[in-house]
Amino acid sequence: MESFDDKYTLTGKYLVATPMLSNGGVFDHSVIYICSHRRNGVMGLVINKRLDNVTFSDISMQLTEKNYRRLNDVVLYSGGPVEQVRGMVLHSTDYIKEGSILINQNVAVSSTMEVLTDIAFNQGPSEKLIALGYSFWYPQQLENELYENDWLVIDGNNDLLFRTKDEEKWQRAMDESRIKFDRFVYTTGRS
Repeated sequence: MESFDDKYTLTGKYLVATPMLSNGGVFDHSVIYICSHRRNGVMGLVINKRLDNVTFSDISMQLTEKNYRRLNDVVLYSGGPVEQVRGMVLHSTDYIKEGSILINQNVAVSSTMEVLTDIAFNQGPSEKLIALGYSFWYPQQLENELYENDWLVIDGNNDLLFRTKDEEKWQRAMDESRIKFDRFVYTTGRS
């Protein structure tokens, strides 16, 4: 089992799109869980954007074993604009297998067919979020976006990740930041 380097401070935290970034673009009202913050960039998964056009059953059709129970209650998310056919599972650490990467003591990420098979057979992690695609920032790119007030950073907790309704995640994350954007007048130099 691998783990990410704790040296960089954003691993295991959330990025919350501020109203300055929430203008109908790809990250409009997004909440992103940061899986890795390293010298060569930052990788995270959007945790509040459900996919309506792909189901877990669609993905499970690719499994070699077909005798699983049909699991229609497993929701898929758009993890971000990069490699949107690549599946990743954020999950509780009660499930750790070869290929799982420990993010912190409570959350790991896996991207193997084994985790999908185990989920299909109800033998996977007790808490999970399956995303297709991911979000990535090159070195200093995210730091610049933070400087431009595009994102807020809040501490990670499993309640927001696994137990909050998708349509409530962004507002809850904003509330946890304790910043009242409705009291600010802001402009952006971007067009």
